[in-house]
Amino acid sequence: MKQAVAEPRVSENMVRGLDVWAATLADRPGALAEKLRALKNAGADLEFIIARRSPDKPGAGVVFVSPLRGDTEVAAAVEAGFNVSRSLHGVRVEGPDRPGIAAELTTRLGTEGISLRGFSAASETDPLGPQPGGQLGGDSRPVGSFDPYTVEAS
Repeated sequence: MKQAVAEPRVSENMVRGLDVWAATLADRPGALAEKLRALKNAGADLEFIIARRSPDKPGAGVVFVSPLRGDTEVAAAVEAGFNVSRSLHGVRVEGPDRPGIAAELTTRLGTEGISLRGFSAASETDPLGPQPGGQLGGDSRPVGSFDPYTVEAS
């Protein structure tokens, strides 16, 4: 007996486009931290960060971030070497997490004739980070203050 295939249920999600900012990185310890520190000092609350080496440029890498809000953050980004990417487009999808949601979303995009050069996804069902009462990720142990921009390797 043939089973019916359910239509993707992506309509319950909020979808919005966003600018992705990119900057070149030197392939050396601390290069990424310098770029992120400049944005932090301007008050940026980044929701998306991807950094990688550039296979076509030995000794270099690239970092992509989003979002930047307001003139202060944009000015700091430009000063740190960031530019809005004209070739990489971001889409943020917010909605309830459930098994198979990524397959549903990419199926819908393919059906609409959209070809993906890349795809990144993350679920925030149990986010890491300070929780109410100083808890980390639902763990019952209290945590102290942690600033990743001031961590140094020993």
